[in-house]
Order: sequence, then C-alpha cells, then structure tokens
Amino acid sequence: MRKLIRTLKEDIQTVFEKDPAARSVLEVLFCYPGLHALWAHRVAHFLWQHRLRLLGRLLSHVARFLTGIEIHPGATIGRRFFIDHGAGIVIGETAEVGDDVLIYQGVSLAGTSLNKGKRHPTVGNNVVIGAGATALGAINLGDGCRVGAGAVVVRSVPPGSTVVGIPGRVVADRPRTLAEHLEHGQLPDPVAEAIRLMLRGQDRLEERLKRLEEAAGITTPVDYSALAEKKEIVREFNEGGGI
Repeated sequence: MRKLIRTLKEDIQTVFEKDPAARSVLEVLFCYPGLHALWAHRVAHFLWQHRLRLLGRLLSHVARFLTGIEIHPGATIGRRFFIDHGAGIVIGETAEVGDDVLIYQGVSLAGTSLNKGKRHPTVGNNVVIGAGATALGAINLGDGCRVGAGAVVVRSVPPGSTVVGIPGRVVADRPRTLAEHLEHGQLPDPVAEAIRLMLRGQDRLEERLKRLEEAAGITTPVDYSALAEKKEIVREFNEGGGI
C-alpha cells in the first residue's frame, strides 16, 4: 500500500514538473486524461501479469473509451511517465517504456508483425516523442532521444539523438537538458536544409556562369521575375525558421 501511494504521488508530481499549465492537485486529479489512462494501465498491467488477462483488457478498453488513450495491458511502462494532451495515443502489447518519458497526442508505438513475440518498440529513459509521431516494430529508441512531431521511426535510434522526418532520420546526436527536450520548435528541418544547400549551389553556379559569359563577351538579360520569386521563397523560409 505504501508503495502504491508513493507511486501515485510521484505520478502527480510528474505532471507539475512537465506541464506548466497544471495549477493544483485537484485539477491534475480530475482534468488530466493522460494521468487517468496511466493509472488505469498500472492496474490493468497488474491484472495481466497475474493471468487475469480478460479483466485487464476490459479495464484498458474502458480507459480507452474514457480518455481516448489506448494502452495494451501487456505493455510495460516505467516511472514518471507523462502523457501530455493524450488523445489518439496507441501503445502496443509488447511495447516497453522507460523512466521519465514524455509523449504527446497522436503518438503510436505500433507493431509491424503478426508474430506473438516482441513486435513493438522499446523506449529508453528520458525520451520525448512529439505529437503525431509513430515508432514501428521491435526497434529501440535510445536513452535521451527526441522524436520530432509527425516523424515515422522504423529503425533503432542511438541514445541522445534527435529524429525527424518520414522515414525518421537522425539529425543530431548529443545529450540535452529537460528544457531543451521540450523545445520542439527548435528541431532541425532536413527538408529546409536540403533546399538551403540547393539554393547555395545555384548561387555559385550562376556566379560562375556570369563570369564565363563576361569573359566571352556574352550579355544575358537579367530575369527579374525569377529573382523576385527566389527572394520570396527565401523570405518565406526565413520567417518560418527554415533558411
């Protein structure tokens, strides 16, 4: 009983640590479906481990109906786990989630096999998974990694990495503080990076071509409309933080 009370208090404290919108214990108790889903899962997982699997599935089904969060009772979830804005989350039967993990709405830890064995992701400690991200198969998300919003991860990710895109690509590899983990707006954009490199290459080619034409005495009229369109593209990316 003491262990249960200690776990419940820890779960509540985790909400305050990871969500600045939390204002009181009563608000957390009554207005956080992610916490309700987690507590229901802890009971359902206990039933599952003690061979009361139908009861575990029924409880998880009720929790899904009430919270919009589907966690299979066979999944293993560690301490200080927090679901922020939890609608649409799916965590499969053989998924394993470590300690101090934060996930946002629409995340799926899904399987890709019909085998009865391990077929869902293993998530390490101190991992943050952004909104709408999906991890597929029996892969590993290493300790301290970040998965960007909307990413689809199909391969294992080393510790401390940042993964973005479809399919997920590692774009950074270093340890981060909790504050840095929450800065989803600061994640790298590989598409913008590719466009930036293309524009730089085009500028260099145009400069070389201009010098060759001047050396050959060739005069080429300037395409001002194309220059205006290019400047507009650069301006839009700069405003969005891309280039």
